[in-house]
Amino acid sequence: QVQLVESGGGLVQTGDSLRLSCAASRTIQRYTLAWFRQVSGKEREFVAAIHRNGGRSSYSDSVKGRFTISRENSKNTVYLQMTNLKPEDTAVYYCAGDNVILTAPIATDTSSYEIWGQGTQVTVSS
Repeated sequence: QVQLVESGGGLVQTGDSLRLSCAASRTIQRYTLAWFRQVSGKEREFVAAIHRNGGRSSYSDSVKGRFTISRENSKNTVYLQMTNLKPEDTAVYYCAGDNVILTAPIATDTSSYEIWGQGTQVTVSS
């Protein structure tokens, strides 16, 4: 079983940038990788995902144009570059993986993802 470990979270101010990393314990080449986030008391929500082939990505409307997801298969790592951060981006960010075939669409629901990291806290102060 592949294990995922997130890092890079922290406390920043409005307008700042932050890069999250998610390192996998084994190869991630067969996985579509995603970032979700969750605020205490609310459901976990989709943020961004990148297909296993690296050529397709998907973003939630709330982060489109501000966040960029990328992957580096040689390092078994996926990244989330976050810019122009807002207080509403405050949440625990989770990395997730979906083992898919090459023609599969990118999933945005939590139930499609089989493996999850433990999360990293991002706090944006106003």
